[in-house]
Amino acid sequence: MAEQSDAIPGEVREYLESQQRKRLLRFITCGSVDDGKSSLIGRLLYDAKTLFEDHLEALQRESRQAGSTGGALDFARLLDGLSAEREQGITIDVAYRFFATDKRKFIVADTPGHEQYTRNMVTGASTADAALILVDARKGLLTQTRRHSTIVSLLGLRDVALAVNKMDLVDYSERRFEEIRDEYLEFAQRIGIANVACLPISAVNGDNVVDRSARTPWYRGPTLLEYLESVEVDEDRMQRLPFRLPVQWVNRPNADFRGFAGLIASGALRVGDPVRVGPAGTQSVVTRILGGDRDLPVAVAGQSVTVTLRDEIDVSRGDVLSHPDSAPAVADEFEATVVWMHEQPMLRGRSYVMKIATKTVAATVMPLKYKLNVNTLERLAATSLEINEIGVCDLELDRSIAFDPYEENRTTGAFILIDRMTHQTVGAGMLRFALRRSQNVHWQALDVNKVARARLKGHDPCVLWFTGLSGAGKSTIANFLEKRLHARGRHTYLLDGDNVRHGLNKDLGFTDADRVENIRRVAEVAKLMVDAGLIVLVSFISPFSSERRMARALFADGEFLEVYVDTPLAVAEGRDVKGLYKKARQGQLRNFTGIDSPYEAPENAEIRVDTTSIGAEEAALAILGELERRGIVVGA
Repeated sequence: MAEQSDAIPGEVREYLESQQRKRLLRFITCGSVDDGKSSLIGRLLYDAKTLFEDHLEALQRESRQAGSTGGALDFARLLDGLSAEREQGITIDVAYRFFATDKRKFIVADTPGHEQYTRNMVTGASTADAALILVDARKGLLTQTRRHSTIVSLLGLRDVALAVNKMDLVDYSERRFEEIRDEYLEFAQRIGIANVACLPISAVNGDNVVDRSARTPWYRGPTLLEYLESVEVDEDRMQRLPFRLPVQWVNRPNADFRGFAGLIASGALRVGDPVRVGPAGTQSVVTRILGGDRDLPVAVAGQSVTVTLRDEIDVSRGDVLSHPDSAPAVADEFEATVVWMHEQPMLRGRSYVMKIATKTVAATVMPLKYKLNVNTLERLAATSLEINEIGVCDLELDRSIAFDPYEENRTTGAFILIDRMTHQTVGAGMLRFALRRSQNVHWQALDVNKVARARLKGHDPCVLWFTGLSGAGKSTIANFLEKRLHARGRHTYLLDGDNVRHGLNKDLGFTDADRVENIRRVAEVAKLMVDAGLIVLVSFISPFSSERRMARALFADGEFLEVYVDTPLAVAEGRDVKGLYKKARQGQLRNFTGIDSPYEAPENAEIRVDTTSIGAEEAALAILGELERRGIVVGA
């Protein structure tokens, strides 16, 4: 290998080494259907590849003239990956292509232009440095143009190129280009995009893609490739930001070594630097930085490292290492912007899994403040977000996290929402700021706790969550059971769905969003009652498994018993004591469970009652027997 290296002339060797040092720009291409995105990407990759190969050929020719055999040159290896496409094996698919020029390497995220694939565009833009937005010169700005631009702005991309494509079909009209340019610049200013370059393009003919076009003598700006070669790479900017290292895993191969590994999101770290661990706030000093198997004196954004600390402090996956004088904020309630990506709407009060950097927490959607009309930028009142809609809401987490506002750091300010049941990614969002109550409202420790209250009452507190269709017999069974428990001197309270809607939840209707909030409120009330030491009987249809799971998560192991009152729809409808099914069938009562609103039956309820085979009082006795078996109440 050394002999081959010596055979390479200095110019060629220097060129090859320069390829390893070239900066990488990630950019996304987006636009409406038939704007010519595929043609433009193809033209860009083909022409850029040709330029790259021409340069290499010239160097190879110089090498031959210098008497080298050229045997060490592996041009195929240098060009490997051009026009390559890969699909991510996750929820949302984006195709990525790689190409390079003499000045820079590029990864382009290629996403479909159809509205239903807006979520793909979000995925590609989340890691991009710049955006290339296409417009058909004949059609001008469309809704999808504005939607993509709004998302680009929300995701914090600072550089946007508007490619006014198909200029050949409008006779390379300067006036038409200026109309589109001026309209877009006005819109970009309104949504906060400051750096915009507008280019007249013909992807089919290659005008102003790589080479300047003689057909647009009135255009004085850069070609598309010149623009892409001049945009600042986000990695360079991230190195200027405060140090952030989200911990990916704790590495402890032996008793003498304990390191914390992850990708440095921003800033720089040196051996000897003091560090702070968020959200806990503990501090220590860096003793080693390992990059692979090498010790490093300093590491910067974009490097994967393992860090060892002087002190044995508690550090876990998802914690964030920072410098003490520029640490991220810590909070558990936020205002966030969300782009919704799933066919099932985002509902107020529903709980999702939230992943931010390397941290995973539970997040509940609190009031949805508004959704955004991407055409007019008008803020519209809303209680839910449908697929591809953008909205602003409050999020409440089950624990505090270390974070930065998205505008300051995209890694520690961006998150995704995941459905608890399907594990599908359903939304992507940006944390804007912590809510004031997150910093000023704290849990007050009390001397008399749940254990003390339960000891006084002589039984373990718990919640019995009765779920089933309307008319299944939930309230009747719960009423019989409470009478039995009361006769034994047990302290109970029955929360009935209809009764609660007369007071606490009188402001809620029966839409999916209101049903979710209905259960969230009663679950929190039940939690307080269990803390008071009571046996709480909750009789609510609670049709959605997500909300029953949310309710369960509020309680300690063994405190939440789901009681599925299993009654077929035909049987429940046949009873129809309140006449509700009749009204629903006649269209007088909308969003009625079992008719035009779904009921998701429990799969693993602790107790199942088949009301087609036993009566209400017998069912209550069976549940009482289960409480005795579990030791929650002592037998008579």
